[in-house]
Amino acid sequence: MYRIVLASISLFFLVMGCRQQLADKALPYYNAPDFTPIFLKSADRVEKTITHTIGNFALKNQDGEAFSEKDVQGKIQVANFFFTGCGSICPGMMNKIARLNHTFEKDSTIVFLSFSVTPWRDSVGRLREYANTNKIIASNWHLLTGSKADIYTLARRSYFAEEALGFTKDSTDFLHTEHVLLVDKTGRIRGIYNGTLELDIEQLSKDIKVLKAEAVD
Repeated sequence: MYRIVLASISLFFLVMGCRQQLADKALPYYNAPDFTPIFLKSADRVEKTITHTIGNFALKNQDGEAFSEKDVQGKIQVANFFFTGCGSICPGMMNKIARLNHTFEKDSTIVFLSFSVTPWRDSVGRLREYANTNKIIASNWHLLTGSKADIYTLARRSYFAEEALGFTKDSTDFLHTEHVLLVDKTGRIRGIYNGTLELDIEQLSKDIKVLKAEAVD
């Protein structure tokens, strides 16, 4: 009996220690498209310093359901940009994101958003077919389509999808990027990753856990 109690106590402190380690690994904030990292711990300083948040949007997902910024409020976002006809970087990136999603697919505090950059081709029906073909069935992963101008503005002005270079472009310039963005529950950007690189996706997985620990506090 003593050994069981001792083991339980040890496990408790191990879990609490791991949680504290995650909480101590603060992620930076990104307030501009040049992605200069800003490290802040005080909630008051965050509110005063980090003015950039993801903007409003109104799109549809692969099930034909209306989807907007209201559906991601209070959730951690993993966002990327793709198109169903892409034969270069998209297949590898989406495959890596699928494996990442598998880790968090039952976590209602995390949402995966894949915005189509060819929405004039990627109708709801085509996104649904793509989702079925690629076994994208998790309830927290949304493939999104809508107005090209709206998606491109959201990508470049809100998510800084192409960093500073993309910020100067408009919807007439084709958007094609391997970047995956991590956004916290307040709509602030906390990480940028190369979706074609395994190491970057592994780091993204770790950073999601850091944000979850941060959210606990």
